[in-house]
Amino acid sequence: MAAFVRLVTDPSAWVALATLIVMEVVLGVDNLVFVALVSNRLPEAHRARTRTLGIALALVLRLVLLSGVVFIVSLTRPLVTILGVGLSWRDLILIAGGLFLIAKATQEIHEASDPEAEDKAAKAGGGGLGVAAAVVQILLLDMVFSIDSILTAVGMTDKLPVMMAAVVVAVVLMMAASGPLAGFIRANPTVVMLALGFLLLIGVLLIADGLGFHVPRGYVYAAMGFSGFVETLNMLARNRRRAKRQS
Repeated sequence: MAAFVRLVTDPSAWVALATLIVMEVVLGVDNLVFVALVSNRLPEAHRARTRTLGIALALVLRLVLLSGVVFIVSLTRPLVTILGVGLSWRDLILIAGGLFLIAKATQEIHEASDPEAEDKAAKAGGGGLGVAAAVVQILLLDMVFSIDSILTAVGMTDKLPVMMAAVVVAVVLMMAASGPLAGFIRANPTVVMLALGFLLLIGVLLIADGLGFHVPRGYVYAAMGFSGFVETLNMLARNRRRAKRQS
């Protein structure tokens, strides 16, 4: 109890908590886009439940990973050397996650741009993707992002309760935002292609990071924000033209 009181009354702990929450929310944007796209492939009756279940299980996964933070840190030790580049378990996981995102985004882009593939997906009912498969995909990708965010968190504070509190708050915010984001993407078909382009970009960045070429996320989010701004202007222009034709 005394340790808890010291932690609660420690200003540095609150600063670390606020910083970690912001970091977790920002890093969770990538995951949130993926959750929205995957859930939209399901029949409408299963979408909300799948998002809630997937994100809730992702929270449990992150808390379990935080409990084994010493093991997570050990994943940065070089495991193999390929073409002079030392790769750790973390690097291999990032590369695998990047390849998965690229493959998934490419498949989705093909189905979105090919009328025949889109018709087959519609007949299959949500693209043939089941709730269990969607939840597994959400968990796998969350594990990839979790390892990197946990390693960053370890560098900011050594207080496990602070890290866990930040993860809980960030995931609750993700859960609250997942529904509106999925609805927005579903209501604006052109945004789907933009979101898939983001996933391709993130996949390439994960592979580059795994190979030792780190690109600051600030540049990436700035590019994504600018693309979103341009798409917003396009949507406003389309809506005004549609309203003018109807008037």
